[in-house]
Amino acid sequence: MIQLILGNKGKGKTKVLLDRANTEIKTAHGSIVYLDKNAKHMYELNNRVRLIDMSGFDLKSSEEFIGFIYGIISQDHDLEQLYLDSFLTIAKADSPAAANTILDSLHGIGEKFHLSFIISISLQADDIDPKFKENIITEL
Repeated sequence: MIQLILGNKGKGKTKVLLDRANTEIKTAHGSIVYLDKNAKHMYELNNRVRLIDMSGFDLKSSEEFIGFIYGIISQDHDLEQLYLDSFLTIAKADSPAAANTILDSLHGIGEKFHLSFIISISLQADDIDPKFKENIITEL
C-alpha cells in the first residue's frame, strides 16, 4: 500500500512525515525505515526508526532505486513501513510521469510483501495518476 503526502517544496511535508513515523513506531510490531536525501533529520526521528541517508548511494536511475528497495526488503524480514522523503530526488524521478511509474511499482511491491510506503512528494494532486488519488492522506 502507498500513502501520499503532496505539496510544493517548503510547505511542511517533511514535518508531517517525521511526525507520522515517530507516532507509528510506538505501536509498530515490525521495523520502520525512513529514506531521506541526507541525514539532516536524524535527530528528529525516534531512535527505533532506521534512517537511511541516500546521499551515500550513487543511484543513477529509478530502476536502481527499485532494486535498492528490494535490497532493504530482503534484509529486513519484519519490515512494516517505509517512509520516503524527497521522493522525486531519491527515486530519480525526473517528471510526474516517471513518478507515477515508480509509484505503481511501489504499490505492487507493497502488496506482494505486505508493507506500507508513506511518501512525501513535491507534486500536486493533478500530477498524480487518478488511480492513486485515494492514497493521498495530506495535501499541503
